[in-house]
Amino acid sequence: MLHLYVGSKRYSSWSLRPYVALAQSGLPFEHTTILLDRDTTKAEIAKVNPAGKVPVLHHDDLVIWDSLAICEYLAELAPTKLWPKDRAARAKARTISAEMHSSFAALRKHCAMELHATRPPPTDPEALADIKRVQAIWHEALAASGGPFLFGAFSIADAMFAPVTTRFVTYQVPVDAASQAYIEAVARLPAMKQWAADAAVEQITR
Repeated sequence: MLHLYVGSKRYSSWSLRPYVALAQSGLPFEHTTILLDRDTTKAEIAKVNPAGKVPVLHHDDLVIWDSLAICEYLAELAPTKLWPKDRAARAKARTISAEMHSSFAALRKHCAMELHATRPPPTDPEALADIKRVQAIWHEALAASGGPFLFGAFSIADAMFAPVTTRFVTYQVPVDAASQAYIEAVARLPAMKQWAADAAVEQITR
């Protein structure tokens, strides 16, 4: 059985990514939330991941951590569900997923994920540059695919950008019609609705 351990649903953007991918894959799974920023957090995570991080996926005796590595493993288990079928589109989806995984430090710093909160828009120039780049990625992919997701049907690329859609809402980031439609399409995913509902009743630890 696949078992995903995630951090607080209010705050853990890295955990949201594989959760959405796993839910969209159709694979049966269980998941456990470990609340962050508590005295017991470090010990609880150490029990399930010697690397001391969440998210972490357990599949029988196999332990995988890192959001993108988990998503890639899920794509092997459900090969028709999580990447575009077309080779060129699949390469593009992997490219922007990797960019999301390794870049946008200023956006992460100034617009930390915080569901069910309202914060003022960022003013930091580097964060604004990151926001501009994110929307450029979305525009290019949506124009090529026709939407509603980045490559038409849902893919891991959408899972990787899902936390950003919540950040744009939390921080009241001005977006154009295409980006707004994409944000709303992601929010309508059953997995996103469930995650948001769980976050709403979760203990606030920050």
